[in-house]
Amino acid sequence: MIGALLKSVDQLGDPRVRQSLLFSLGLTVASYVVLVAALWVGLGSISVVDPPWLDTVLDVAGSGLALVLALIFFPAVVTAFVGLFLERIADAVEARHYPALPPAREVPIGESIAGAVSFAAVTIGLNLLALPLYIFLPALNVVLYLLLNGYLLGREYHELVAARRLDRRRLTEERRRHRLRLIVAGMVIAGLMLIPVVNLLAPVLATAFMVHTVQALRASPGSAYSAGGDG
Repeated sequence: MIGALLKSVDQLGDPRVRQSLLFSLGLTVASYVVLVAALWVGLGSISVVDPPWLDTVLDVAGSGLALVLALIFFPAVVTAFVGLFLERIADAVEARHYPALPPAREVPIGESIAGAVSFAAVTIGLNLLALPLYIFLPALNVVLYLLLNGYLLGREYHELVAARRLDRRRLTEERRRHRLRLIVAGMVIAGLMLIPVVNLLAPVLATAFMVHTVQALRASPGSAYSAGGDG
């Protein structure tokens, strides 16, 4: 997977990816700012009348908590928009590294939107449920975050990429057969989204990274691809 990640980083210099990268950067920054602002306003609405100094403490703590919560929910928000530039990035990666592949099918926009909304709802919901554990298990919260979001992001990015070349049945078979590998790939993506500055590039890097991961799965014995899913 290190090789796949390095190839993805190298792909950022590809002129075919540059426009999507700039678009993704703008969208990612805007998403994070809106998320922080919404959480800050929501937490700031909590007030305590007595003693007055407690309001000041809550305001300061609320600002820090807004930044932390935004980081937790960040993967769900930005991944919901990945479908807007996935095709361009996946096509560029495949053209450069897998030129023998036949053209991918066009995923209907309705299917992409429904999947994005469903993913965002599930991811935000599960992270909300896990929030007390994030707070009260300081030694394990990062591991828990990576495991939970690794599973979710691995599943979602695999589905986004693999759906271009597999029908629903084969896609499900592929995911079940390589569940552990996809969770690890998802943990890599979740880790990228925790690193300041790098997380701004994470949606594009994650898309390219998953294209390489899916092609590695394709080469595995008994893959759903080799069963006739892709030319």
